[in-house]
Amino acid sequence: MADQSTPIVDVDVLIVGAGPTGLALAAELAAFGIRTRIIDRMIDRVHESRALAIQPRTLEVLAPLGIADALVEAGNRMVRLQIHFPRRSVTLPLASARIWDTRYPYLIFLSQAETERILGEHLASVGVPVERGVELVELKQSPGAVTAALISGDETSRIRARYVVGCDGAHSAVRHLSGIPFAGRAFPQTFALADLEVDELARGRAHAYLGETGPLLFFPLGKPAAWRMLVMVAPGASPDLPVLQRMITGYTQQPLTLHDPVWSTTFTVHSRYARRFRDGRVFLAGDAAHIHSPAGAQGMNTGIQDAVNLGWKLALACTARGGDTLLDSYEQERLPVARTVLRMTNRAFRVATAPTSVARFARLTVAPLLVPLVLRPAALRTAGFRAVAQLRIRYRSSRLSREGSSRMRRGPRAGDRLPDAQVHHAGSRTSLHRLLNDPSFHLILVGTADWDLSRIEDQWPGLIRSVRLTDRSAMAELGADADAAAHYLVRPDGHIAYRARGVDLKPLESHLRRMLRS
Repeated sequence: MADQSTPIVDVDVLIVGAGPTGLALAAELAAFGIRTRIIDRMIDRVHESRALAIQPRTLEVLAPLGIADALVEAGNRMVRLQIHFPRRSVTLPLASARIWDTRYPYLIFLSQAETERILGEHLASVGVPVERGVELVELKQSPGAVTAALISGDETSRIRARYVVGCDGAHSAVRHLSGIPFAGRAFPQTFALADLEVDELARGRAHAYLGETGPLLFFPLGKPAAWRMLVMVAPGASPDLPVLQRMITGYTQQPLTLHDPVWSTTFTVHSRYARRFRDGRVFLAGDAAHIHSPAGAQGMNTGIQDAVNLGWKLALACTARGGDTLLDSYEQERLPVARTVLRMTNRAFRVATAPTSVARFARLTVAPLLVPLVLRPAALRTAGFRAVAQLRIRYRSSRLSREGSSRMRRGPRAGDRLPDAQVHHAGSRTSLHRLLNDPSFHLILVGTADWDLSRIEDQWPGLIRSVRLTDRSAMAELGADADAAAHYLVRPDGHIAYRARGVDLKPLESHLRRMLRS
């Protein structure tokens, strides 16, 4: 128990955990000018690969913060997945030229260590230090604040924050101290991970070998080693090089030689989620809120998107422009996403690892025949890529999403992600997402009508930026008639909060008053 005489330091948001989720949250809050402290009990950031894929939607939500381009430059997007069956192989692209509505129609392979480095460097550039070797040991909520006790070395301090966010992983101290249940299950299988070098393995692609017990996977890294290896091992097995080399023979006759391991570990897969993402002034995000199998590279990406969804809402609450309606929407929107990810990854995990004779027959006999047929239609490949890329996440049932009374029949609806499109603006051609490339609300005014924005500008000064679009092709992408006016309110995270035909903005004002404080 911390000494009650320890002095109190005030801050808007205390972030516990400096992994990708916590770092992204700190970056989002910094963009809004919010006073933030971010702490982590570990002395140093991770230097292993761990999570290693960044999805298109994650790049989109990080773009307004100026981080996406650095991740793309550091990562490897020229990657295909080669699936090796016993008698044949199939190559699957991990990008789609048929996806026109994003600047990032590809998956980025980049180690978690590099992702954290880039996020950390961004925070340092905006004056937000990461405080390492600092552990949270106590939380106490009171009206208007949360008091946290922190230990660093032999020193104990207390900090009073408006809000606390637990981004501190599967064993979250924030979740434990808040008494939030973390229900779910652990799968019985044990897996080995290793970052190492592999001879005779074709570069420029990921490799999946299907065997009787499950998959053997190799992912291209570059740093800290050329390859990341994942394979199922016996419980209690050591992930040393001889053990991993022996596993190869059960999957392929290729003369793959493993050497120079940088890092290796074993782990078991859990599927769990917190029953609440909010407890008063305390929130959970990332692995503190949900954990699941690594199938589909969803974990880190879901956590970063949690952070961006929560970040702008906390920022408005800290500046008295948002209240409980806004903060409650975080759980309302992100908890269903977590449940969907758990269902999807659990299903994929069972198919890949189930030990039954039926599952083995499906992996080794049916899959080699079925996979090429399924992957042949471009439309199916594109639909599958969109789902994995998290471009289909939407919040239509959120209290922040509303269709105007003058409803539109086509185009993205309230709650949907705003698609990107090429538009003419201010005499040049650019991307719609680039026009909205700053952390604020954007009011898109479609058509050549005269708009009266005075009431909105008076009630929410500096919070809503208007963008006028008269480009017919862009109007068509948004579902607007070429000869009719329409308007869209786009949230800081790129989702549509409101849309309607016409120039009457009074219904929009009513919706804004439900979301925000003037």
